Amino acid sequence: MERETKKVDTASGGEVLDGSNIMELVENKEMFGHFVDHKFQELDRDRDGQLSVKELQPAVADIGAALGLPAQGSSPDSDHIYSEVLNEFTHGKQEKVSKVEFKEVLSDILLGMAAGLKRDPIVILRIDGEDLLEYINGPTYEAEMVATHSQIESAGGTLRDCIIKAFGMLTVEQGMPPSSDPWVVRNIVEPALQSCAGPDWNKPVSQETFLVEFKKVAEYVAELLREQHVIVAHSENTFDGSGIRRLLSNKFELDKTLNAAIETVPKDRTGKLSKEYLRVALDVVAPSAGLPPLGAVEQMDKLILDAFNLMNADDGKLLKEDEFKKILTEILGSIMLQLEGNPISVYSNSVVHEPIASASTLLQTPPSS
Repeated sequence: MERETKKVDTASGGEVLDGSNIMELVENKEMFGHFVDHKFQELDRDRDGQLSVKELQPAVADIGAALGLPAQGSSPDSDHIYSEVLNEFTHGKQEKVSKVEFKEVLSDILLGMAAGLKRDPIVILRIDGEDLLEYINGPTYEAEMVATHSQIESAGGTLRDCIIKAFGMLTVEQGMPPSSDPWVVRNIVEPALQSCAGPDWNKPVSQETFLVEFKKVAEYVAELLREQHVIVAHSENTFDGSGIRRLLSNKFELDKTLNAAIETVPKDRTGKLSKEYLRVALDVVAPSAGLPPLGAVEQMDKLILDAFNLMNADDGKLLKEDEFKKILTEILGSIMLQLEGNPISVYSNSVVHEPIASASTLLQTPPSS
């Protein structure tokens, strides 16, 4: 989901998951070896020194939970990811996995998770109704709700419709978990609506009535949140061009990155590269430039397309390696200038139905002896 938002204040107790604890574990050979020994022994139920597909299932489930996936069997999409994780261990055919193989695959998976969290840290927020109460009793509430009602009113609808839409426009910063989440709808929003419903709820509503009735429902929502805290994984990222600037200012790193990118691009018999592969190369460069993969952020895709059009990057011409790298560098510079002038902020909020804080289940280790 993309929209502008203020930074969530993490000083009040939000736990930041940035992958540093995972990286620290994997890079410490002694600690990681101890961790693998413990996990392998825990999983190897028949004590034969190898892990069967059945014995691997708890580890696969823990990795899924650490990635924020719903339980296996919940959806075809998540089940496909679980299957891919299992295939990483078994290579799609092995019936048994040795400790060495288990260690190598687990290391790769954990390092991938750490890299993702370093690029896009996750803040674990505990929403308990206090921030929502503070917001609806605060100085900005009435003015903001008047503006919200004006937006909603133009689409028409009953009082109930307006209240549901208004909850959808509240953010975690205002103390509201994602109101579209099925668990939140079932356990928080619907009970509050049913408790506060009146005889005129299915009729068009005035601004004054909306303000009064919405506050009643919001107070009841806050009460329910006190009884049933909601854990939300919040991530946000601002693309402002600073990552590109750092890369362009370091010639050694830039050359290394560009060389790695063109190695992925096919060449013709004369060693030339087609401009049509500039997008492929940019996707390789993206992590080093602080950019998301193509297709991940709609606003960024549009900005990148503008940069490609500016450089006539889709004319299919063949280029020498130096020319290819020069245009790719110019595209990066164009993207940087646009982002410096108009940074793009994106964020997402997901209700956590399994405990993933610090990937606790996956990374749980016994005390050192």
